[in-house]
Amino acid sequence: MTEHSFTAPHVIAYDYTRSLGPVLSHFVTGLRDGKVKGMRTSTGKVFVPPTEFDPDTYEDLGPDSLVDVADSGVVTSWAWVSDPRPYHPFDRPFAWALVRLDGADTPLVHAVDAGSAEAISTGMRVRARWASERSGSILDIECFEPEGAQ
Repeated sequence: MTEHSFTAPHVIAYDYTRSLGPVLSHFVTGLRDGKVKGMRTSTGKVFVPPTEFDPDTYEDLGPDSLVDVADSGVVTSWAWVSDPRPYHPFDRPFAWALVRLDGADTPLVHAVDAGSAEAISTGMRVRARWASERSGSILDIECFEPEGAQ
């Protein structure tokens, strides 16, 4: 008996548009204006991106619970992309990283333009590189880059 192995190309994609409520609308408007907003919960934790409901009490937090956080922070985890795909943010190698911004208690996933896998590490400080033209989307942060990079 011969065993056969079947393979098929598979690309994971999330091709949908999400409508924004009052909290995420403030978040993306802040990004358009060059500011990052987080949500302070009943325990004092700050979530970035902001959440509409308190994860401990389930109460509606609303826009009054939004707070400003820094556009710089620390890489808490990362994965290197050596062969970017056409839909990735760069046509050169980069990292996807979890970045905990100063003033936030949760990390934000975003691209880091570090130059090489040897140049990025857990615990390194990064700052946002803002897009030259902003429209109110997460892409208003073009990427994060090591602090001190020119």
